[in-house]
Amino acid sequence: MLGKIHLLAGDLDKAIEIYKKAVEFSPENTELLTTLGLLYLQVGIYQKAFEHLGNALTYDPVNYKAILAAGSMMQTHGDFDVALTKYRVIASAVPESPPLWNNIGMCFFGKKKYVAAISCLKRANYLAPFDWKILYNLGLVHLTMQQYASAFHFLSAAINFQPKMGELYMLLAVALTNLEDTENAKRAYAEAVRLDKYNPLVNLNYAVLLYNQGEKRDALAQYQEMEKKVNLLKDSSSLEYDSEMVETAQKLGAALQVGEALVWTKPVKDPKSKQRTTSTSKAASFQQPLGSNQALGQAMSSAAAYSKLPSAAKIYHSPSDARKHGVS
Repeated sequence: MLGKIHLLAGDLDKAIEIYKKAVEFSPENTELLTTLGLLYLQVGIYQKAFEHLGNALTYDPVNYKAILAAGSMMQTHGDFDVALTKYRVIASAVPESPPLWNNIGMCFFGKKKYVAAISCLKRANYLAPFDWKILYNLGLVHLTMQQYASAFHFLSAAINFQPKMGELYMLLAVALTNLEDTENAKRAYAEAVRLDKYNPLVNLNYAVLLYNQGEKRDALAQYQEMEKKVNLLKDSSSLEYDSEMVETAQKLGAALQVGEALVWTKPVKDPKSKQRTTSTSKAASFQQPLGSNQALGQAMSSAAAYSKLPSAAKIYHSPSDARKHGVS
């Protein structure tokens, strides 16, 4: 109960200390082990999270919350088949779990089986119509399949429930760009830039749109803002940028005549769990439009079910978390 009070007060560190003591007294209590694992997951200490969740599953192989959390971590690292095997264990026991169907859908998304992904996500959405994370994922999969009107529908719904998340506005802007509604796309990007202070991809996408519309001065301003964010983040040890993002930024830098020498970490291929969506932008006044808007698609695996805890484990990371951990 003391641990729950600390969680309600928002003090994760003290809550972790209390639960550690509780686990020392009751090392076979699966509820305590699962909660401690989820808390470690929330603060980004994945090794200890996996250890405690594994211990919980040793004592209770069909523990719903532990399997969901462990599967989510596997998705984060691209082990989709292993995660699906885990989910299969609890699918018969909890067939109407929205986060379970959400995670299964995002496993299929990671495996590029988009129709199966949409089927599972639609089922999750039917079971939990007000869960913004499921709506986000549906928007993301429809963007990937270039079904922009459907993507707009789901992303708009997600924004109604989560109006302070800049990345949602960025994805909405990508959909609007492809629906040839440039003015509203600009408004969505402006809102994304206002809300998101860390993710350089927001500024890069906005700069690409502005450049393709012939607004070089505004595009340059967004490009410079993106450079500032990259410079602020370059010291992060686990920072990885998608190679396509780096390439687009360098092309844009050359087109804006500000050089190609950005301070990037070594370009790496996307982890399987980190999908991206490309969308063609039409340019009115340039012989060759610059590439494409790239929607950051974090395959946001997982678990509305964690809201059963006093403080929900943040499996759906914010853009800043994504940079730190390379999340799904």
